[in-house]
Amino acid sequence: MVLQETVLCATAPQPSGSGQGAFVLHDLQAGTTLATFRQTSSAPHCSAFIETANGQGGIMIGAQMDKSILNVYNFQRDQIASKIVLPEKLSCLALDPSANYCAGGTTQGRIYLWEVASGILYNAWDAHYRQVNVLKFTSDGIMLISGSEDSGVSVWSIPRLVDDELQNELPLPQFTFSDHTLPITDIFCGVGPFPKCRVLTSSLDHTVKLWDLVTQSLVTTFHFPKPICCIVWDISERMFFAASPDGSVHQVNLFRERDHKHGGKVIEAIGGTGTADIIRVDDAENVAKTRLITVDQPVTALAISITTSLLLVGTATGLIHVYDIASHQLLRSISAHKGMSITLLATMLKPPDLIGHISLSLNVASSAEAKDVIPVKPVAPFQRMRDPRARESHEVTMMLPVQDKTPYNAGVEYDYPETEFQTDYAFFVRPADQESSGLSSSARVAELEEEVQQLREQLSRAKGVNDAMWEAVVQKLVSQGKQKELNGEKPDTEYVSLSTDTGGSDRSRKRVRK
Repeated sequence: MVLQETVLCATAPQPSGSGQGAFVLHDLQAGTTLATFRQTSSAPHCSAFIETANGQGGIMIGAQMDKSILNVYNFQRDQIASKIVLPEKLSCLALDPSANYCAGGTTQGRIYLWEVASGILYNAWDAHYRQVNVLKFTSDGIMLISGSEDSGVSVWSIPRLVDDELQNELPLPQFTFSDHTLPITDIFCGVGPFPKCRVLTSSLDHTVKLWDLVTQSLVTTFHFPKPICCIVWDISERMFFAASPDGSVHQVNLFRERDHKHGGKVIEAIGGTGTADIIRVDDAENVAKTRLITVDQPVTALAISITTSLLLVGTATGLIHVYDIASHQLLRSISAHKGMSITLLATMLKPPDLIGHISLSLNVASSAEAKDVIPVKPVAPFQRMRDPRARESHEVTMMLPVQDKTPYNAGVEYDYPETEFQTDYAFFVRPADQESSGLSSSARVAELEEEVQQLREQLSRAKGVNDAMWEAVVQKLVSQGKQKELNGEKPDTEYVSLSTDTGGSDRSRKRVRK
């Protein structure tokens, strides 16, 4: 199985346009369209998805722009799987990494929390004074982070929100961040479980702020010349990209190179001194830490490829630009969505159960049969009001592992051998220079073995030369001694120390009487 990286985007009609948007899956390298899921129009931050993994098919959800409806899709059908009526129209939504919970924010500052498999409304509370603009879960799904037009960022504990004993209490945030002065536009959570992960937030106040959840404090503030509408963070947290509505995309490196006092160069992190630490991106001395990409179109979404080598930029005109991060060169543009606006942009591996592209390893002939091998993640209709009786009679659903006696033990898509995975992964992320030279690991091993053999032959020849020299010296000294005895001369009693070095640490000394 060869890993294939794809681009998932969500489109919506422009303010002056008409029609309906869609979820669309593209091939990253060629830009071709792999699948289209129509009849959905979601605003920015109103779409979410989960990939096919752990034996369950992935899903895509989108809250509609003009109505309180949630459309649900799966990769095995190109039609709407279900429509869910919501309590009110959502301004943003988010799925936790396991798709166990779905959170939705409203224009009134209210947040809803549902369980996806059962549809139970666990909690609904007034979280902000004004509209909730963005919701994000941490990578472990323990915390929910919300950003609002009231410039506040709040961190909510999911275990407390679903605790039955706390259902009658007003939910309070674990902690809040209030250093922004204008509406929050985007939030990006770093890798790692809570509270070891860090968080980036962007705002219309021209700043992007880096927060530490362990100390619950501000680490660094980055000030830009224009308001920031969306951000994306490299998975290694070495750099991030911040886009402005005017089409400017800034690359900000979180490290710098400086001269060491003892000579040479040293790499060190930048920032980290707290509230007083403000890095102005437009300052002349900070040009080395920032690089600018000019798109000349309003930017609405950003994404970084799995290999962290490509930057994807979605625009309000429906174009998706693919840039090389190292050189900032525009490699290609996907122009299949002209007249629409890109509201979601993400990269993922091609789903094995994708309609029209079902993997042959599934041993199925159609999408209907694929459901038996990879069942779709269940999504129940969401409750519009809290019902204590539904929580009391709640039945927990779980996915049982495939047993050896089942007819599918011959191997399915999610049975990925470790050796095959490591081989595919090495091929997928190999450096460009290695790819161009065409050298494989086996060829490199053969080359090293040949070099070792040559070194051994040279060492053997050096030993032979050394032995020959030793024999010549010994024979010469012995013959001189015998000649003196024949001439009646007294042989010299002085000893000559000779040494032989055969390489390494083995050294031998011999003393010869002259």
